[in-house]
Amino acid sequence: MSKGIFRNRFSIIWLVTVLFLAVSVLTRIALLISTPAPGITAAQLTGLFFIGLLYDLSVAAFVIIPFVLQLWLQNDVVYRKSMAPFVCLFFTGLLVLLLFTNLIPRDYSPEVYRALVWYIAIRFAIYLCLFFMPYRFRLYWRTTVLFAGLSLVVFLMLLNAVSEWFFWQEFYSRYNFIAVDYLVYTTEVLGNISESYPVTAIITTLIVLSLLIAVLFRRPVRNSVQLPLPFAKRSLLAISLLLAPLLLYYALQEQWRHFSRNEYANSLAGNGLYEFATAFNQNELDFYKFYQTLPDVTAFKVLRQQLQVPNSHFVSNDPYSIERDITYAEPERKLNVVLISVESLSADFMQAFGGTKNITPYLDSLAQQSLLFTQLYSSGTRTVRGLEALSLSIPPTPGQSIVKRPHNAHLFSLGSVLRSKGYTTQYLYGGYSYFDNMKTFFGGNGYTVIDRSAIPKGREHYQNIWGVADEDLFTLALHVLDGNNAAGKPFFAHIMTVSNHRPFTYPAGRIDIPPSMQIREGAVKYTDYAINRFLQEARHKKWFDSTLFVIVADHCAGSAGSVELPVTGYHIPMLIYAPKWLAPQRVNTLTAQIDVAPTILGLLKLRYRSKFFGLDVLNMPPEKQRAFISTYQGLGYLRKGRLVIQSPVRKLSEYVPDLATGDAAAVPLNDTLTTEAIAYYQSISWLLKHKKQSE
Repeated sequence: MSKGIFRNRFSIIWLVTVLFLAVSVLTRIALLISTPAPGITAAQLTGLFFIGLLYDLSVAAFVIIPFVLQLWLQNDVVYRKSMAPFVCLFFTGLLVLLLFTNLIPRDYSPEVYRALVWYIAIRFAIYLCLFFMPYRFRLYWRTTVLFAGLSLVVFLMLLNAVSEWFFWQEFYSRYNFIAVDYLVYTTEVLGNISESYPVTAIITTLIVLSLLIAVLFRRPVRNSVQLPLPFAKRSLLAISLLLAPLLLYYALQEQWRHFSRNEYANSLAGNGLYEFATAFNQNELDFYKFYQTLPDVTAFKVLRQQLQVPNSHFVSNDPYSIERDITYAEPERKLNVVLISVESLSADFMQAFGGTKNITPYLDSLAQQSLLFTQLYSSGTRTVRGLEALSLSIPPTPGQSIVKRPHNAHLFSLGSVLRSKGYTTQYLYGGYSYFDNMKTFFGGNGYTVIDRSAIPKGREHYQNIWGVADEDLFTLALHVLDGNNAAGKPFFAHIMTVSNHRPFTYPAGRIDIPPSMQIREGAVKYTDYAINRFLQEARHKKWFDSTLFVIVADHCAGSAGSVELPVTGYHIPMLIYAPKWLAPQRVNTLTAQIDVAPTILGLLKLRYRSKFFGLDVLNMPPEKQRAFISTYQGLGYLRKGRLVIQSPVRKLSEYVPDLATGDAAAVPLNDTLTTEAIAYYQSISWLLKHKKQSE
């Protein structure tokens, strides 16, 4: 450490860069080793490390900015007696501007405003203290501050590496929109982390390691303070280093990491912090900017053809309208509807789909008494995407779910149709409904939102950071449904469970898997137990015989695979149970999650005007079968044994997916299928953009 780049005024900057690159490379290696059967070739391995280094360098250029500014502007001129009045006037003027003017609006972010005021006040106080201290003390102070800064940055590097490890184990992906959501909902997420992992031990270990590394490299810290460098030279170097992030930002492209057909390799080629920033900035992707398109009139023509079924009639010749009247020959059934969307219920958890762990004994039994949909695929990988599909019956749009976007009120929905028929519509959630913007979305779309706050304190049997145990949610639901029945109106209640979520804890003594094990199998079996308990109690209610019970997953427990959209990561079950009205049947029709709403309305034989993209599966011509699966950027269209995937930037791919394993073989594009795929996704983007999907 006595020679070379670590023996000059900017020693700590080079050190931080090297440490960041080393931690990033080691993290990439650790993630690679922990990836199950990645199938990465030698060429892909070389590519992921080379491209990964470019992303790592770009992030490192941002990490060093605070050190560059400190070492560039650090000087003793401001401590001369002749300069003191000007410095004091500068700080005082800043505080006056902040405290007594509205030059910097405090209402925009009160927290940021207060932090800025405190920062300037503390910096002013430190300056006054150092002004009266000798030069050697100032050197000691600067060294201490720089040492503390290095320790903090190293700690954050290591913390990020550990966080990436746990995120990878959960999603087999670098940071994405899920990580952005986690940053927003800190209470639930931090609580979830503290209940799932030994946080205290991890943090303590990282602090000790950070201090040890900082002590090991203490000489570059001292060199950065003590070794002189003329202001002109350090200005030239500092400006060059400050320009580097901007140059790298504009030169580096996010799509560079999509260099292969192996999604594990592509994800490993990225940098977690870079991917986080990209996801944060791309909350909504403009379909017309990032995806291949058709003329709008062509897209809608294709879509209208796909939506044309025997009991459906378009009400307008407007080429951009999908409004149509849905009719049935049978009389309407004003049955109640209870829709239970189950957190993370993969199809293969059930014996009916090949599950061997016996973790859904009640649902397996109920499947033999219900309509069991065997080829249903979820729209996405998050709860909000499932809620979007179930309530709005629209294909997934690139970026964040509509549930999380602004201006998402008064949309055409399952609830709006049922309200027009005199139904009471409600959304019940076991957690606090502000999470994932559920309260705003459902409340803005005419639902009465009821969450855990409606349960009197002391009445719940168990709770964790996500909410009350499912049995307590269902107890609340029974009370609400009894009230609905007493009011004399038909009701629609959408109930969202929470227990099948890390940390996978639930009340003891309910099932044969102790909650102390904190494994998904236990959480799934507990949710199965809670649904059984709910329906057994519902059997004794006056409204039971006139109610349609729909049990469907919001998404799978995981969607990782060596291909971009593994179909097995989207295969979910649905049971529709109404013993007085429906005979047991296996429905083997290929079904999209957006088909659930019109299928429910079809079972009720309701006549209504529809803007849904989904179709009534039980009255669907065989040639209309298709499904939609997606990530935040990859838009999949599954039809006739083929999977078309649209990706940024204007990329189209087609595969023959293996529905059993999730693997897929690339095949040449089929013009008809790609046109249909584009038409669906482009049309919903157009309708939302032009605010044509309102109720």
